[in-house]
Amino acid sequence: MPADHENTHTPVRPQRPGAAVGRAWQWLVEGFAALGTVLIGVLMVIICADIVARNVMGASLPLVSELGALLLVMIVALQLATTIRADRLARTDLFLVGLKDSHPRIAALLSAFFNLVGATMIGLIAYASIRILGKDWSSADYIGIVGIATLPTWPFRALILAGMTIAALEFMVRMISDLRSAVTQEASS
Repeated sequence: MPADHENTHTPVRPQRPGAAVGRAWQWLVEGFAALGTVLIGVLMVIICADIVARNVMGASLPLVSELGALLLVMIVALQLATTIRADRLARTDLFLVGLKDSHPRIAALLSAFFNLVGATMIGLIAYASIRILGKDWSSADYIGIVGIATLPTWPFRALILAGMTIAALEFMVRMISDLRSAVTQEASS
């Protein structure tokens, strides 16, 4: 065997200690977004079935309006962290884009402040959701009509709480990244 073919495999580089945590976090965020996407399909099927039932039977299906409302809020909560991660939140970037070119450190600090405010607001929503989840759990709250169709509300509230918590944490991850960028900009200046 020729000498140049003896060592054809690439050496395994040691990974940073936080790389596995970062990948797990990304899987969690993307997994919640995927679940939200599946629930969009479920919501569409429910709405279409209700339309057919209204036209064929002259009556709406049970649970449709309550389930639709809970699913809509849950979908937003599940997909919010991915929206934050992809930097797709509605905000005015016109000022920030120009500032990044002329004063990158100030732009990074301003972005960190935006992310801190976002983490605080979404964190407050998550915190308020804890009490709602506890009330739904302890009182066995449900949607629907007894004897026809009912669903407990706590699983929906639990997923809303989880989605909001993950979104608040994603804001914090982005804030830390912005602060690191500001420090790097200061060190290179």
